[in-house]
This record gives sequence, C-alpha cells and structure tokens, in this order.
Amino acid sequence: MMIDNTAPDRRHSSMTAQRLLLVDSDPLVRRRLRHALEDEGYRVLEAANGADALRALRLEPPDVVLLELILPDRHGFDVCREIRRDTDVAVIMVTARTDSHDVVAGLESGADDYVRKPLVAKELSARIRAVMRRIGSASPPPSRQFTVGDLRIDVDSLEATRDGVPLPLTRTEFKLLAELAGAEGAICSREHLLSKVWGYGYFGDSRIVDVHVRRLRLKVERDPATPQHLVTARGLGYRLKAAQLPLKVAEQLHQTGGPGVLRAPPPLGAGSAAPSRVGRREL
Repeated sequence: MMIDNTAPDRRHSSMTAQRLLLVDSDPLVRRRLRHALEDEGYRVLEAANGADALRALRLEPPDVVLLELILPDRHGFDVCREIRRDTDVAVIMVTARTDSHDVVAGLESGADDYVRKPLVAKELSARIRAVMRRIGSASPPPSRQFTVGDLRIDVDSLEATRDGVPLPLTRTEFKLLAELAGAEGAICSREHLLSKVWGYGYFGDSRIVDVHVRRLRLKVERDPATPQHLVTARGLGYRLKAAQLPLKVAEQLHQTGGPGVLRAPPPLGAGSAAPSRVGRREL
C-alpha cells in the first residue's frame, strides 16, 4: 500500500500543533504518513495495534484518531466502540476496502468520518482540518434553545436532554441535532447537512449523514423504529418536527399537555384525521 504525499500543502505548518493518534500495523505506512502529516504541522503519535491505541488514548489524549480498520489484535470497529465508551474524540476510519458495507459499519461503530487507501496527504489533511473545525467551532447561533416535545437542545451549554436527562451525544451528533433544530421544522437536504455539520465540500459518501441520523435516533427517540422527532422526507432529506418554539411557550404547553408532551395548535385547514407520517421506513 502506498501513501501519496507528493507536494504536501505547507500553508498550515505554522499552526498550533494538534495531536493525531495514527493507528496502523504497517510501520512503513506509519512512517510515511507521519512525515506527510508533520509537514502539515501536526504532532503525530503512533500505535501499531488496538491495545496500544487505547493505552495511548488514556496517557496522552489526541485531538483526532486515524484508525486503520484491520489491526493484528482486534478489529478497528471494536477499537472505535471502546473509544466511544470513554470519550467523544474525533475518529477518522482508514480502510483499503471498497465495500460500502464496511464503510457504513465503521460509521455506525462511532467513527466521524472515513477515508479510503491509498491516502493522499493533502486530502487527508483537509479531512482532519474539517474535523478540528467541527470540534472547535460554535454550533448554530448562540443564546438559542429549542424544545421539541420531550427534547430540549441548549446550544449555549452544548447539551441536549430528553425529559431532563442528558443525552450522551458526540460533538458531531450534537451539531447535527442543533443544525436540524435551527432549521425550525424545514427539511434539510443531505448536501446542506454535509456542508454545515461536516464543514467542507464533502467528497466522500453522503451516506455518512444517514448513518449519523440512525445513531442519533437511537439516542433521541423513544422508539427509533418509528421516529417522532427526527423524520425522513423521502428523497429530500431530514427534518426535526416542531423544531423551535419560544422556551416559555414550550414550557406552558408542556405543563398543559402533561409530562413529556408538547401540544401545539393544528395547522390551518387541518382536518380531524391524523396526518400521515413522512417516510414510514426510516433510514
């Protein structure tokens, strides 16, 4: 396997060094990739297997983990799940496989992004910078709170709760939820979410959005199989139903509607029949 690090982009060599944990069993790959990333201004830590990676994560927490899918002691999916149990550090899965099933499985294990080998240093650096911006940048405009039924999203504190209980969201999951809430019930296309949440002209698989939506539903929905808040507009994208109400109004509606229930007036012209649910077979 070769890493194309021809003519690395040195514009970022003066940046404050961010720590990357590079997990790959091949020493040649690690050496060449380390040199390419150090030319980009990063500080690179190395691990040859899953156990060393988890140990390094505890001793010197990195900003981003570059995780090879196939490791000698355990699968990259398992390592990613263990990382997710302890931290929300950004994880970029690295794989030589072209099977889309592996890509989706990697994202579902908790990865924030993925790149395919052979690696191009400039493109990899762009992915890393995008992840770092996502971690360090603000979410949707400050001083905004959203109440959606039993969900409450506080952008200032970067916290989302359901019935007052904090939800264990990763940074990416929170930004996705907040972006949908900020749309105030409008449909957000996959392209819009890729741009706003992933923060760059994404040149990977747009299914990264679908996978994160699925993961998000597992945490925000009472029954992820029949989502009530985060729904699919088939062929168009996703929306968060009743995405914004003034907080005081939402609290009043919450009190009059009972615990965990947000009752809003029906839209003008609505009949007595219950509205059909968008996209019955949700992704």
